[in-house]
Formats: sequence, structure tokens, C-alpha cells
Amino acid sequence: MFSTIVSDGQQVAGSDRPRHVLVVDDSRAQRHILTMQLRRWGYRVTECEGAAEALLLCVGADVDIIISDWMMPGMTGLEFCRAFRGLERESYGYFVLLTSKSEKTEIADGLEAGADDFLTKPVASSELRARLRAGERMLAMQAEVLAKNKVIASTLLELQKLYDSLDRDLIEARKLQQTLVRDRVRDYGWAQAALLLRNSGRVGGDLVGSFRVDDHRMAIYSIDVSGHGVASAMMTARLAGFLTGSSPEQNLAYGRDLVGRQTLLPPEAVAERFNRLMLEEIQAEQYFTMVFAVMDRGTGILSLVQAGHPHPMLLRPTGEVLRLGNGGLPIGLIPDASYDRVDVALRPGDRVVLVSDGFTECPLPSGADFGEDGLAQSLTQSAHLSGIDLLEALVWDLTRQAGSDSFPDDVSGVVLDLLR
Repeated sequence: MFSTIVSDGQQVAGSDRPRHVLVVDDSRAQRHILTMQLRRWGYRVTECEGAAEALLLCVGADVDIIISDWMMPGMTGLEFCRAFRGLERESYGYFVLLTSKSEKTEIADGLEAGADDFLTKPVASSELRARLRAGERMLAMQAEVLAKNKVIASTLLELQKLYDSLDRDLIEARKLQQTLVRDRVRDYGWAQAALLLRNSGRVGGDLVGSFRVDDHRMAIYSIDVSGHGVASAMMTARLAGFLTGSSPEQNLAYGRDLVGRQTLLPPEAVAERFNRLMLEEIQAEQYFTMVFAVMDRGTGILSLVQAGHPHPMLLRPTGEVLRLGNGGLPIGLIPDASYDRVDVALRPGDRVVLVSDGFTECPLPSGADFGEDGLAQSLTQSAHLSGIDLLEALVWDLTRQAGSDSFPDDVSGVVLDLLR
């Protein structure tokens, strides 16, 4: 049987209730002595004459401190302590074993079972008070840790909700960004452009595209905005609006001639125009690299400008691979920067490949980068494939050499096939 005695005094931190002490001893006299002392110090006390009933009480009652005899009929104090530690409890219970044992091995057994402290019988009042104060300090620290853990858990839950909301938004943003290359293959009759855009995260800063100028001309471009994430993705969306083929009046590649007619600007003028836009109007802490090229079917000339982007590659039907371009400054860094145009004569069967530095600067296990040499070698091996399959083969080859398909940067590319 057990009984409970309540008095004012020692309280649980953050609560109005006194500490609850459970005294377990088969000796009624010993229980009475301990209970009287605990009452005097202001504890709420419950007595049990056996460990089995004490364990049942602990399942439903909120016990702070347990003072239990070691040697009892039936379940011993050591077994009780071990079983008590196995209970699922939100708060910690400070467990003190009463014993006449002093052997180190027996004390070690008690500690192994989960006991926090030991008192030698007969119990001295001053020593009991000191042990209880030690237990109070431990319980107070545990309560403080538990409270902080609850705050942390609550904060993490809120952060998780915010993250999930942001992740859903980024997934939708990724879908929208993919619509910028809705048609992966664009057929112009005499030429064909294949496009690849693969972000390293939910959204990215690469942009590829092409548009028709007239019956004899078409343009391709590859852009890589500095940085990663939402800011870069927003910039690519804005740049895509400046290179739309459906609205030439909004396309920065178009200007007006002396009589006011809309005309396509040369590639170097397009780069200079974008550079002024970035520095004078947008004024963002970003820049981008770009290759912009125009293919003229009538002259057979490909005119391009390279602004800090990896070199375009010309793949001949013979398997020969040539680097095109003169390098050039990125766009949005230097006011009044000038850009050089490169003109290349193409023949039917030639193909031009533009890729972002996600390919060329992808690190390999050897410590080297994939590089333009690796790009040229991969192009040669896959030259027999169609434009879109060639781009997928480049990704596959990069994955194989890098040892992973999770790249540190966005990868994108354009393949222009001159058909006739």
C-alpha cells in the first residue's frame, strides 16, 4: 500500500507544485523517518512498501525523486531502478538507492542500473538534505534543457513549414523556368537548334534559346548569370524577355535603321546594349556571360560574340573540332566595354555547340576540370548523334567522368545544325 502527504515548500521549476518524492522501503519505520524529514523540508511525499507497486505508481504519477531501499522482498531496489529507467517519461526522475553496501562492484552495478546517488543506512539527516539538493540542481537543469528543447523543436517545426512552403514555390518556379525552353528542338527548315537546360538546384541561372529573324537568318544564344538560386533565376527570366522572338519590338537584339525600320543589330552591338542595360538600368549586383550568334543562310556566315562564356565549338562532318570566339569580358562588369565579333563560314553538315561553364568547369575526381579539351573529345565521340541526343550524351559523359549526376553548377547547351 502507498500513502501521499502534501506540504508546502520545494517546488518544481516553472510550476506551483512542490517536488514529489517517492519513498520505497519494506520497513515501515524507515519510511516514517524519511517521510517526516521530507515533510519538514516541504516535499510532497508518497510511500510504498514494495518496488512492484512503486513501479505501477510511477507509470501514472509524476514522480520527481525516488528514494528506494536496495534489499527488498520480491523486486529489489536495483531491479526497480532498472525498470524505472525503462519507462517512457517526459521528465527526468532522480533515483537514490538506500544501501548498506559499500563494495565498489556493487556501487558500479547501481550506477549501471541507472541510479544517480547512494545513501548508506542509517541515513543521516544532513547527508539526505545534501543529496536532495544535488538532485534538485540536476532536475532544474534537466527542466531548463527540456524547455529549451521544446523551443528548439517548435522553432524547427516553423522553419520546416517555411522550408516546405519555399520548396513548393521553388518547384513551381522550376516548372516556369523550364517553359523558357519549352521546345527542346526548333526546326527552321534549313537549320535546327537543340536546347538543353539542367539546373543544379530547384532553379538556376542558365538560359539558352533561339529565335527566327527572317527566312534566311536565325539566332542562338547561351547565357550564364552569376550566382545561383532565386536571384539568378529571376534575372534569366528577365533576360529571356529581352531575347524573345515573338515580340521583336521588345527584343534587345533589334534596333532601328536610319529610316526607322526595325533591323537586327550585329552581335557585338547586342552585347554592348546588354552591358549598358545591366549597368545603367538594372543595376543589380550580378553579371552574366553570353554567346550570341546569328546564322545567315544566304551568305553562309555565322557571326558571333563571346562575352566571358566558354568557347563555342564548331564540329565539322569530318570530325574536326574548332574553338571559336575571342573570349571577351562578361556583361555587366565594365562600363563602356567593347566586344569583338567573329565571322565563320559554315557549310551544310556543320554544327555549332554552345555550353555553359557548368560543363567545362565541372570538377573531376582527379582534381582537374572537364575542360574544353574534355568537351571537344566528348563531341567527337558523339558526333554521329542528333542535336538533342548529342547534348544528352555530353551530360552522360560528364556524369561518368565526374562520378555523379549531381553537378555543382547548372549545365546548359545549344546545338545548331546547318542542314542545307
